[in-house]
Amino acid sequence: MDAPEASLLVVDDEPNIRELLSASLRFAGFRVVSAATGAEALAAVAGDCPDLVVLDVMLPDMDGFAVVRRLREETAYGRNAAARDHLPVLFLTAKDGVEDKVSGLTAGGDDYVTKPFSLEELIARIRAILRRTGGPDDNGTLMVGDLELDPVGHQVLRGGRVVSLSPTEFKLLEYLMANAGRVLSKPQILDHVWAYDFGGDLSIVESYISYLRRKLDSGEGGAAKLIHTVRGVGYVLRRPH
Repeated sequence: MDAPEASLLVVDDEPNIRELLSASLRFAGFRVVSAATGAEALAAVAGDCPDLVVLDVMLPDMDGFAVVRRLREETAYGRNAAARDHLPVLFLTAKDGVEDKVSGLTAGGDDYVTKPFSLEELIARIRAILRRTGGPDDNGTLMVGDLELDPVGHQVLRGGRVVSLSPTEFKLLEYLMANAGRVLSKPQILDHVWAYDFGGDLSIVESYISYLRRKLDSGEGGAAKLIHTVRGVGYVLRRPH
């Protein structure tokens, strides 16, 4: 028997959806465990260490956003802090408003799929997330000014201050730093960072650029801005003058 492509945790309180997703993902080549509540999800992460979590937003004990916040913040969950912080999360939501999407991404999610969805799209997005969070191809540390990114240790420092990033934020920053001084278009960024095999929403790029700016420029006294908008073209990361 072939080894599973990756280990997934599926969290949904509706038994029919949970069982359908689990069976379909196993058929696609994944190892799958499941949970029906937020508490069960946190316990499953601690005990099973999955490679990715497929997480419904609407759960009976706490919403999916709260699950991810607790997952990122509490050392009780996950076998170590690095595994907890870097665990990718794909939200399942019946809500498609911008506010709900922003809430999910701000909480530390990596992508979202709106119900109803096709299983083919869900599997494609899972594989896209796993590709971009599966580990760096280059062992070299990237440095731009006082910004330092270590792809092996998965650590970012700004002026010696540790900057905590989600897997997708890290991948985006790595791409910007590897192309420092070069203007990158939104479609280029979407294709490289999200690796979609179908049309993606360019607004997700704007949201993540905003998150990165807040985290990188939040040092004491205000750090020099690194990420700049080139109107009508895209974004560029430049060494501060």
